[in-house]
Amino acid sequence: MKRFLLLFGMLAVFCWVMPLQAQTNQKLRIIIIGAHPDDPDEMGGTAYKWAQLGYDVLMVSLTNGDAGHYKMTPEELAKTRREEARRAGEVIGVRYITLDNHDGQLMPTYENRLQVIRLIREHKADIVIYPRPYDYHPDHRYTGILVNDAAYMVTVPRILPEVPFLEKNPLFLYMSDGFTHPEPFKPDVCIDIDDVIEKKMDMYHQHTCQVYDWLPFNRGMLDQVPATEAERRAWLGKQWKNNWNADPYREKLIELYGQERGSQVKYCEAFQDSEYGTRLTKENLYYYFPFLK
Repeated sequence: MKRFLLLFGMLAVFCWVMPLQAQTNQKLRIIIIGAHPDDPDEMGGTAYKWAQLGYDVLMVSLTNGDAGHYKMTPEELAKTRREEARRAGEVIGVRYITLDNHDGQLMPTYENRLQVIRLIREHKADIVIYPRPYDYHPDHRYTGILVNDAAYMVTVPRILPEVPFLEKNPLFLYMSDGFTHPEPFKPDVCIDIDDVIEKKMDMYHQHTCQVYDWLPFNRGMLDQVPATEAERRAWLGKQWKNNWNADPYREKLIELYGQERGSQVKYCEAFQDSEYGTRLTKENLYYYFPFLK
């Protein structure tokens, strides 16, 4: 009898541990959706950490970025930005694609919603990352709305029936932003990217027509951009790194990493649970973000 109880107990433990190990060892599939080529790079540090674990990361721009320049024709610009995005993905070893919707013209239509549903389903996403629908740029806002509208529908078989539906709704996470109306961003998880911040800058460095042409022009500082590639890369780091300053998220970083490490983080990427899909919890946090351990 004792031997039977012992064997029964060992079997019970085995049956409980195996599913947990299977979940822990699963290679996650992540899709990061932005409005323009270079928008998904906002989360490039965390994307790189996932890619280093062998996870399947896909970066997507819903528009081709064909309006954001002061000299290039739309056709030339779309081609250039698609290639720059592809190279940015190569920097961290992920696939980076751009769709053919026109820059500045993205609308939350049913047809565009189906595009997003298709993307998420075909990637079999476990995690979907995208902007909140509060932003100065209409393309950013409507990207947020389109993903929100697609979130539940990715599980509905009768919607886009030619693409297999997802049996489990992904985790839908908002990218961080500084907008406070109608409500401010609330970090649910913050990732220390100090060790990969230069890799993230290397990604942005690929978006030449944006970071060295259009954005400086648009902000009235084109005359400050250096001439050589090495000087430009150094200038980019000085100009942009502070966009991921960890100070606003210090409390959450200390909660996640402990007092010693959390108080020393210089740069981080923050995410908010959108509440539109699988919820982020204390129980699954390390499953989705294993590098927090």
